[in-house]
Amino acid sequence: MRNCLMVVVWLMACASGYLHAAETEKQALFWVERSKNANIIQYDAQIGPDGKLYRDEPVVGYWIRLAKEGQVEEMSWLQWIFAFGFDIEMSDDGDSAEMIMRGGKERPITIRQEGDRYCAVLMMEGTPACIEKAYIKAKRKALSFKVYYLDFWGFDTATGERRYERIVPD
Repeated sequence: MRNCLMVVVWLMACASGYLHAAETEKQALFWVERSKNANIIQYDAQIGPDGKLYRDEPVVGYWIRLAKEGQVEEMSWLQWIFAFGFDIEMSDDGDSAEMIMRGGKERPITIRQEGDRYCAVLMMEGTPACIEKAYIKAKRKALSFKVYYLDFWGFDTATGERRYERIVPD
């Protein structure tokens, strides 16, 4: 009986994951290249069936192991907590979310719709810009990471003009 119950619980967990995947669509926001190797961290917006950000998990982040064979993998707890993870808060109307990267806490990123796609908007050179990619210069130190700088590339949301900014954490 206990084994049967465990199988039922496992099947329900699998089904809920399947339903979650079926009810959302992912849209690429930006990726982060690193100084260590060719692997990148990809961040995607999750869009619900209503066309708005998926309230339960509006943004996901994961590895693409380009230094290997391009496998997709989750971040480790250590990587999530100290370097590449983020905190996110949805707006009341569900039209946008504010994302705070663990490696760049002083710079909020707004996830919002720009035209027909969602975009990660960061103030670059004093104007709102949609991030396309970032580069992080960091080194592992004991149980954490020392971030030396973050470079961001994108385009001005109003004019389409190219933007770049370097952030040096304190």
